[in-house]
Amino acid sequence: MGNLKYFGTDGIRGKVGELPITPDFVLKLGWAAGKVLTRHGSKKIIIGKDTRISGYMLESALESGLSAAGLSAAFTGPMPTPAIAYLTRTFRAEAGIVISASHNPYNDNGIKFFSSKGTKLPDYVEESIELEMEKPITCVESSQLGKASRIVDAAGRYIEFCKGTFPSNLNLNGLKIVVDCANGSTYHIAPNVLSELGAEIIPIAVKPNGVNINQDCGTSNVYMLQRVLSEKADIGLSYDGDGDRITMIDHLGCKVDGDQILYIIAREGLRQGNLRGGVVGTLMSNMGLEIALKQLGISFERAKVGDRYVIEKMNTKGWRLGAENSGHVILLDKTTTCDGIVASLQVLTAMIRNQMSLHDLCSGIDMFPQVLINVHIPSNNDVLEKNDIKNLTRDTEKELSGCGRVLLRKSGTEPLIRVMVEGRDKKQITELANRLVDQIKLNI
Repeated sequence: MGNLKYFGTDGIRGKVGELPITPDFVLKLGWAAGKVLTRHGSKKIIIGKDTRISGYMLESALESGLSAAGLSAAFTGPMPTPAIAYLTRTFRAEAGIVISASHNPYNDNGIKFFSSKGTKLPDYVEESIELEMEKPITCVESSQLGKASRIVDAAGRYIEFCKGTFPSNLNLNGLKIVVDCANGSTYHIAPNVLSELGAEIIPIAVKPNGVNINQDCGTSNVYMLQRVLSEKADIGLSYDGDGDRITMIDHLGCKVDGDQILYIIAREGLRQGNLRGGVVGTLMSNMGLEIALKQLGISFERAKVGDRYVIEKMNTKGWRLGAENSGHVILLDKTTTCDGIVASLQVLTAMIRNQMSLHDLCSGIDMFPQVLINVHIPSNNDVLEKNDIKNLTRDTEKELSGCGRVLLRKSGTEPLIRVMVEGRDKKQITELANRLVDQIKLNI
């Protein structure tokens, strides 16, 4: 990934109207991707988007570039990112493209690619696309131009796929669920999946207007918690703008993050005898998760932050389950990428099978307090390489005496250093984190 100019860990992302999220750049990107992907023999690309107003502009630009390269585009309209991965596989398309900036505000957008297998594009393909970007656009002969079509039943297909990951002998009858769709791409999917399985649904943030995606809603929404309590709901499910991550609220108003969701699904897999190997988390995964899994006899490994790296480690180990604490949950026995709806159905399965509340299902994991502070830095600053910072980090780890962790890392998307300190004592780790932050500021 280090040699790439445009592609990051999750495709290409930025502010709309600024490079690289401009119509001319995206047209060129469509053409370059078409030139690379058509070498593999297919002429069909699936294109989906979330509910941002800029999606109309960007899908038109992509389609023009692909057509000039001789590839046809099949549009799904607003669909969750994992749905495009699924549809790319089922339509035997050469690739899938998602126009989305996930949990970011509406004035950001991005382009993500999936391979024909529904996985992130390999690095060498992204490198090939970037090489093509350096060349002038050419156009295939008119009879070879790509065509545009629409997949009219895309939502119905994906709804049935999601329902198929829920045990056929169970239902959600009697459960009251608040569903927050972030005014994003799950707005017409998640409520239908859950209600068709029998749940009583209270939908919120299901009226996208192009600019309200992730606005006071979605995976970090406090209003969601209030609705769960006021409605006396059994659970709250909160998806981000493109539906690839999930956070939950239990009936007492406690937030349940990706670490706890991973624990519940892993333990249920162990109980059912279908957990294959261990599970993968990230450097940000809570130490409480690691301890709780160890107590169950489940192996746990950490990957770098980013679902791409979690999946890589899962494939290396031959394991089928992984997650980030942000709510990206990967179940490779059911799908090929992070899927918020599929992950939530696995937790609901555990609730129904065990006749336990979400709160009680989380009782087996004792989450350590974490303090996370972001420090703004000038671009390309190498402050983490300075001896003062390295020495203080070592001293901080010693003070935690093996009952906590320190993690300093550069953000992959913003000019930030993320300082994370974790331990049993909230007051202690807050002091230690602030000490590290002060030292970083002195060295910038």
